[in-house]
Parts: sequence; structure tokens; C-alpha cells
Amino acid sequence: MNVIKKLLAVSAISGLVVVSGFASDDELVKKGEKIFNTNTQGNCLACHAVNGKAIDGPGSMGPILQSLSAWPDEALYAKIYDPNTTNPISTMPAFGKNGWLSDDEIKAVIAYLKTIN
Repeated sequence: MNVIKKLLAVSAISGLVVVSGFASDDELVKKGEKIFNTNTQGNCLACHAVNGKAIDGPGSMGPILQSLSAWPDEALYAKIYDPNTTNPISTMPAFGKNGWLSDDEIKAVIAYLKTIN
């Protein structure tokens, strides 16, 4: 009987940890979306439209963002931090290298970008 109680307690605690992880992921996605859409922060929508998402005033200078959920986090980070490392003729600013976005802000944008299919 004690074993069952312990297993139930561990299951309940594990469930809380998983739910807490999802909540923080949701918060990170929301933070990333705000940075993406805010002209005083990332302002990504100035150049990018997003596949499957209604965005007010997307630009057309950059590519339409799609299928980013399949991209590795490291590749997205590199593109945001300094896009010229993988594409020397990119017109996209180096948001991380130039200090416009912090490491945490870039990770939040990545969390949002990973929701794009």
C-alpha cells in the first residue's frame, strides 16, 4: 500500500513539473511573439511574413517564414545572432552580435519561431 501511495505521489509531482514546463514554454513563446512583432525590439515583421499566422503589416524584404518548427534551435539562433555567418550577403541585421537582443530574448524568439509550420 505504501508503495502505491509513493508511486501516486511521484506521479503527481512529475505531472506538476511537466505542466510547469509547458506553462513556462507558453510564456517564452508569448515573449518571443511580442519581440517578433514589436518595432522597438526584434521588429521581425518589418521584413518577414509568417506562414499561417495573421500579422498586421508584414514586410516583404525577407523570406516568408515557414516550416521553422523543423529547424534545429542552434541554426535559428545562429541566423538571429549573426545571419552573415551562414549567408554573407544577408541584409538581415545581426541582432545578437550587435547587442540589440540579449541571449534570453533570442531564445524567446526561437520559441515563437518553432511554432511556425
